[in-house]
Amino acid sequence: MDNQKIIIESLAMDLKRIALGLHRGSFKMADRFKEEALKRESELENQHSDKYLKKLLERTKQVLSSKDPGIAEDILMYSTLFQNFALKKM
Repeated sequence: MDNQKIIIESLAMDLKRIALGLHRGSFKMADRFKEEALKRESELENQHSDKYLKKLLERTKQVLSSKDPGIAEDILMYSTLFQNFALKKM
């Protein structure tokens, strides 16, 4: 469980960095942390997970694959949801 908590918290930070990069116009930084976030998501998918966590991962992947310019707010929201999940459930 501790390993999963670390992965979730790291994913939350990566998502926050993506949102900040997009907001600042630093797309290279956002792309780099997007790669990291996708790695962490695949690590979580390989573990036995809560239904809520699986749904969050699914929706986060959809948002990260979107080309919509306003996704920074959505990514920031998912970052907060992952942080809350790690604090409450673990």
